[in-house]
Amino acid sequence: MTPAPEAPARVLVVDDTELNRDLLTRRVQRLGHEVRTAENGRVALERLREEPFDVVLLDVMMPEVGGEEVLRTMKGDPALLHVPVIMISALEDAEVVARCISLGADDYLPKPFDPSILRARLGASLAKKRLHDREQVYARSLERELEIGREIQRSFLPATLPTLPGWEVAADLQPARQVSGDFYDVFPMAGGRELALVVGDVCDKGVGAALFMALIRTMIRALAEQSDGARWTDQGRDGERRREVADRVEARRGHLRRTLTLTSEYLAGTHGDTNVFATIFIGILDGETGVLDYINAGHEPPLVAGAGRTARLEPSGPAIGLMPGMAFVVERVELAPGEHLLAWTDGVTEARNTAGELLGEEPVLAAAGAAAPTAAAALDRVRGLVERHAAGAEPADDVTLLAVRRAG
Repeated sequence: MTPAPEAPARVLVVDDTELNRDLLTRRVQRLGHEVRTAENGRVALERLREEPFDVVLLDVMMPEVGGEEVLRTMKGDPALLHVPVIMISALEDAEVVARCISLGADDYLPKPFDPSILRARLGASLAKKRLHDREQVYARSLERELEIGREIQRSFLPATLPTLPGWEVAADLQPARQVSGDFYDVFPMAGGRELALVVGDVCDKGVGAALFMALIRTMIRALAEQSDGARWTDQGRDGERRREVADRVEARRGHLRRTLTLTSEYLAGTHGDTNVFATIFIGILDGETGVLDYINAGHEPPLVAGAGRTARLEPSGPAIGLMPGMAFVVERVELAPGEHLLAWTDGVTEARNTAGELLGEEPVLAAAGAAAPTAAAALDRVRGLVERHAAGAEPADDVTLLAVRRAG
């Protein structure tokens, strides 16, 4: 299949000598391109800001604004930076041309003009410009695809956070890139008497981590809700939901273990060759008693604080997906009135400032362990700490926070 011919290029000829402008204009037009002219550097910059050009033929020596100054201005302007510039010079201006090349000029055209040299150098510069234009089109399409992916990922997070009477929940996720390997989830269980709390961090970053984030989050939610349905049945004319098993505590703990074990086994068995794993903190909170049964699968230890104590919920098992047959231990903590639980991913402690310095664990623990009147206040204190430390630096990793507080 014959490729479509390239569209005529738009060329700006800049020279203070009318004879040179006319000569270059005719020769460029014979090559099939459109030409605009400028009699000095000031007019050239005006033209460049008013309309797009594919290449500029720029005389070195001009009154008012010289070619070197025009070149320096173009290379300092993001909108003009990638427009190729061919310097026009007499043979004795070689030193000036060399300086222009070092400033970013793409080529030079000696006077008097040789048609074959003009054709070759104009063609090379246009090829470079068209390649850049195609790269920009591709980059914009990729950016759009990533933005779509980001919107889809956002839909995996809870649109609104469920609550229990006497409890507050707050959460936040700030991706380092368009898509994230972090996630959180909060959803009701046991007919609204319990809350499932999940914070996860898939190893690595970018699109691959985001795909596994979607898979892991979906599996955990699906398995948890499936197991939850097995713990309950509708009984009586009023449809009141009753426990199907006598020991609700053991059912809850078995539920947690089964959900995480099946997710881990699937990852290790089906996707083991990708070497992808994830750290997970998952718990089920009993809204009546304040008891939280949880598994910390290799995750940053969340902090329980308030009412005169602080406690870290240390790992009780390895990260999920590392290998088949791993065991996960269910632990328990009880949140007293006025206490809050704060969980985060390692993007919090590993946040970097412009000097490359890590935030570290100590200031995070101090901020997370301070008394907070609401769950949102506990979360905002740590989020603000990260933002102040980063102080405009590009984020190195996703930052995710989840806070739960029992009313005092």
